[in-house]
Amino acid sequence: MNTPLKARPASELNAESLYQELLQQMRVIVAKADSPVRLVGIASGGVWLAHRLQADLGLEGSAGVVSSSMHRDDFSTRGLSSMSVQTQLPFEINGANVWLIDDVLYTGRTIRAVLNELFDYGRPAAVKLAVLVDRGQRELPVEANLAIARSDLPATQLLELSRTEDGQLTFGIEATPE
Repeated sequence: MNTPLKARPASELNAESLYQELLQQMRVIVAKADSPVRLVGIASGGVWLAHRLQADLGLEGSAGVVSSSMHRDDFSTRGLSSMSVQTQLPFEINGANVWLIDDVLYTGRTIRAVLNELFDYGRPAAVKLAVLVDRGQRELPVEANLAIARSDLPATQLLELSRTEDGQLTFGIEATPE
């Protein structure tokens, strides 16, 4: 369980700095692991993070990608537009030590859907969650094993990770779609 983090204003979140801290902490986790760590990025921001971590940590193989679209409880409101990313797991899930990687943890609903999707592919030995930012305001009993920052935003705002052409990460704040 994480040490409680002091909430920061979203305008002060530097995605590149948070990524460097995530990388530092994941290095320790990988070094202490009894079995290979398998990274799985949650579409879309988590995928960028997982692929970058995979390379920066020097892990063999490729990071996986997991989509929450087929198990979402809000599919009727999101529709087919949420199905642009397909789950790709380039390693055996059964018995794997999986770290789900995401950019922002908010209500917990995406994590619930991702866990359902992951278990459709097998039964991992362990599943842990690492995020850059924990927004709080959970609707489900989900907690990150590793959260780099905490930020409280009103429900009327989204915190979105984006990536520039040269691979740099930034956060943007947008109004929640109606």
